[in-house]
Amino acid sequence: MNSKSLCHIVAMPYPARGHSNPMMNLCKIIASRRHDILITFVTEERLGYSSSSDSYPPNLTFAHIPKDILPSEESHMADKLAFGNAVMTKMGAPFEQIVDALHYPATTILTDASISWAVDAANRRNIPVAALWVVSASELSIHCHLNLFREKQFPTDLEEHENDIVDFIPGITPIRVGDLPRFFFKNGQNSAIDGWKFNLPISQIQYLLCVSVYELESQVYNFLRAKFNFPIYPSGPLIPYYTCKSSATTPDYIEWLNSQPTSSVLYIAMGTVSSFSSDQMDEMVAGLKSSGVRFLWVGREDTSRLKDDCGDQGFVVPWCDQLRVFMHSSIGGYLTHCGLSSVFEAGIAGIPMLTFPMAGDQFTNGKLVVEDWKVGWRLRKQVGANYKLVAREAIAETVKTFMDINGSDRKELTERAKQFRQTIQRAIAKGGSSDTNIDAFIMDITQGHAHP
Repeated sequence: MNSKSLCHIVAMPYPARGHSNPMMNLCKIIASRRHDILITFVTEERLGYSSSSDSYPPNLTFAHIPKDILPSEESHMADKLAFGNAVMTKMGAPFEQIVDALHYPATTILTDASISWAVDAANRRNIPVAALWVVSASELSIHCHLNLFREKQFPTDLEEHENDIVDFIPGITPIRVGDLPRFFFKNGQNSAIDGWKFNLPISQIQYLLCVSVYELESQVYNFLRAKFNFPIYPSGPLIPYYTCKSSATTPDYIEWLNSQPTSSVLYIAMGTVSSFSSDQMDEMVAGLKSSGVRFLWVGREDTSRLKDDCGDQGFVVPWCDQLRVFMHSSIGGYLTHCGLSSVFEAGIAGIPMLTFPMAGDQFTNGKLVVEDWKVGWRLRKQVGANYKLVAREAIAETVKTFMDINGSDRKELTERAKQFRQTIQRAIAKGGSSDTNIDAFIMDITQGHAHP
């Protein structure tokens, strides 16, 4: 390859699955579309990405941050703040060493929008920066307008003002305080907005890619595109929809699903980080058993306990191929923590959702699912710091009604979920909005597109 003409993207994700997987999927799409683009994916070793796998295009290679730079995965789960601080203070230097040692010089740095030191490193080397925003465009607008909350002296004490309405954020529909992202609150309760600073260095990036779909948040995107002087590419959903193919092997959970009636099974998965409290877990198990609904539950570290508690009514696994599960005909609903990637994985399969947000952006995503996109119901309705447990009786009643495919409310929900699926499928299809936005980004970085 001619190093002077080669387009070389160096990708730096935040080292957590919810951030790194969307960036990996974006890199796979770019590498598969343009074999003359080289991509170096910088990853922390314990995330497990490796060039030894045959699932990556040959022009997608890897560079690894030493695994002793960051706390262990157990430490990450126990103290997310300490892990985040380590990411922000310890990864910058080894990343710069990788960039400086590349055989082919980087022509674009693709970084997670939360990693300011990657932007700084690129600016010092005069390398254009593309930032990947891994949460909703609605949350981006919230981040951009913290000044409005300050100007209006808006009360954001979660415990006292959970149901107060915020109706002044450009581009988004009115939202409850309880549905705001959790960066607003200290210890989950008190307002932290006065001390919060927007982390994305807007003045220092040349491109912004987003993981959601233009048609699903068009008002927000229209506003943001008018506000900023760099291109914004809604490119989602950045999930591995291009690999939704039947596997040669049939896991035990798929065999179990094969034996269940159409749309009869509730799939339960709370992501890789979120988890129920012990008391809430007891209520959830009791409520599900009382509902009579069959369920497939990804229990992670609680798998053994859940297998003992759930009996024959449910099938419990520590992990599963989630997209394959969503595409199975027996799945009729999804109980979700509202991680955006999981929402879109359910969406691309047309699966209605029961929302139970727990942290971060999940509360805003839950609001989008229920109120804006209307493809789900709230199971967890209270979100204050001292919210009451969702009781087993409420769980049983809601789940039973939600999974009654002949009920009038459920029929409407199913139809909207189908329309939601069609919107996503049109976006990723050839000539769709996400498809053309990714092509536009590729064209811009390969041609050295200049922006004001």
